[in-house]
Amino acid sequence: MTRAGRANGGIAVLTIAMLVAGCSPAVPTPSPSAGPSATDVSETPSTAPSELASGPSPTPPPIVVPPARWSDCGRGFLCAEIRVPKDYAAPSQGYLNVAILELPASDPKSRIGSLIVNPGGPGASGVEFVRDEGDADGFPAVLRKNFDIVGFDPRGVNSSTEVRCIDNLDGRAEIDPTPDSAAELKALVADARAYAEACAKRNADTLPYLSTDAVARDLDGIRQAVGDKELTYLGFSYGTLIGSTYAGLFPNHIRAMALDGAIDPALDLEQFRAGQAKGFEGALTSFLKDCAARTACPFHENGRSLQAFNTLMASIDAKPLHAVRLGDRRLIGPGIAWYSVLAALYSKDSWPTLAASLALAKAGDGSLMLLIADPYRGRKPNGSYSNEQDAYTANTCLDFQAPIDVKTFTRWAVQFRATAPHFGALVAYNDLSCAFWPVAAERTPGPISAAGAPPIVVVGTTGDPATPYPWAVALAKELDSGVLITHQGEGHTAWQASSCVQRAVDTYLVELTVPKNGLTCR
Repeated sequence: MTRAGRANGGIAVLTIAMLVAGCSPAVPTPSPSAGPSATDVSETPSTAPSELASGPSPTPPPIVVPPARWSDCGRGFLCAEIRVPKDYAAPSQGYLNVAILELPASDPKSRIGSLIVNPGGPGASGVEFVRDEGDADGFPAVLRKNFDIVGFDPRGVNSSTEVRCIDNLDGRAEIDPTPDSAAELKALVADARAYAEACAKRNADTLPYLSTDAVARDLDGIRQAVGDKELTYLGFSYGTLIGSTYAGLFPNHIRAMALDGAIDPALDLEQFRAGQAKGFEGALTSFLKDCAARTACPFHENGRSLQAFNTLMASIDAKPLHAVRLGDRRLIGPGIAWYSVLAALYSKDSWPTLAASLALAKAGDGSLMLLIADPYRGRKPNGSYSNEQDAYTANTCLDFQAPIDVKTFTRWAVQFRATAPHFGALVAYNDLSCAFWPVAAERTPGPISAAGAPPIVVVGTTGDPATPYPWAVALAKELDSGVLITHQGEGHTAWQASSCVQRAVDTYLVELTVPKNGLTCR
C-alpha cells in the first residue's frame, strides 16, 4: 500500500545491522502497497458497494466519554481503553474499543495537559509510536516536561477493536504489482477481489464504521477521557487528515494543533495517487542522482545509477531473487523489490541502505530488499502480520470513492506514467481492492476551513514523496487559521528531520507562540 505513513530514519542503519546479525528488523514506518500496469482488462465488482450496512450519518449528536481508567503497563507508561459508539448516528447500537497509552509529563508542576499524537497510516499504531519514541527518549524534553504524551490506536487498528482480513499476507507479496501482461493483471484483479471478499466475510459488523470522520469523533472522546477541556494535537501524514477533519467538526475544542506532512482533504483518489506517484518519482530521481555523483555510493555504477536501476528491476521482474544471506525460502520478485524501494524513499537517512540493497540485489541476493520490505508491509520477525494493511484498506475505501471498473485504474496507470515512469503503474492500482469493497465510500473530498479554530500550524517538506509539498500549501490556505512552515529538504515529514521545524512547532504547542506564516527551514 502506498500510504501517507510516517517516516523513520532508523531503517538506514538498522537493516544492515540486522542483515549482519541474520535476523529481521523491527517494524519501521509506513506500509505501502502499490499496484499494476496499463494492460486493459475490464472487470466488474462481484460485490456491490454498500452490501453491508451503510456508515454513520453526517450529523451525529455529541457524546460524553467518562475519564480514562488508567493502569500501569510498565516502563513508566499508563494504558487504558475507552468505549466509543460504533455508529455515532446511533450511539446505542453498540460500541468499539479504542486503546490509548500515556507517557506522563516528566515535571507534573509544569504540566499543561495532554499532547495527543498520531503517527499516520492509515493503520499505524499510535500506542506503539508513543511507546517506541518514549523508550528511545525520542520526544523533546520541552514536550516531556509540559505534557502527558498520549498515543491512540484508531478504530480498526492494532489493540483497538481491529479489522482483520487475511492472517498471512505472504501470498499477496508474490503478485506482481506492475503487471505487463493480461495474465498478470488478471491475477492482480483476482487477488484484489478475494481480499475484499475476505474482509467483508470477517468484518461485517465493523467495516462500515472505520472512516476518518469516525476517528476524528473518537479523538474528541479521547480528549474528554484524558480530562482536557481543549485538544492539543500533533499529527503526522494521515494524522493530518484526522486533525483537519477534527478541526472542521470541533473548531472550538482546539487549544493547539500542528499537522506535519499534510494531506489536502480536497483531493479525490485520482488526484491523491497522481501526486504520490510524482512525489516518489522525484525522490527516486534525487536518490539516483546523488548516488551517481558519489563514487562511495554502493550503487554508483560508474555514474550510471539510473540505467543500472532500470536493468536490475527489469531482471527481477523476469526472474525473482533468492535471499541468500538470510536463508529465507521466499523469493524476491517485483512486489518485494518495489516495496523495498518505496520504504527506503520515505527518508533520506535510508538512502545508504537503499544503495546497499540495490548493490546486493545486483549481485544476486535479495536479502536486504526482504529486510526492508517485510516491516514496511507489517510482517513481523516470526512471520505473522500486524493488521496495518487491513486497517489501511478499510479506512481508505471509506474515505475515497474508487472506480469500480478496472479499465479506469488502467487509464490512471497510463496517465501517471507521463510524470512518474517508474511509479505510475505501481501507484495507480494501489486501491484496486476498493473496486470490490462491500461498503460505499462516505467522505466527500473538499476543503476544510475550520472557522473559529485557533491557529493551526501546517508543515510541508519540499521533497516529501508521500505527502507532496503542494498539499501542505493548499491545506494552509484552505484553513481559515492555517499557518505554513516550509521545510526545504528530502523525506516524509519534517518534525524529526529539522531542528528549525521542531523548535517552531514545540514552542507553539507549549507557549502558543504562533510561528511566522511562511517560515522556511533548511
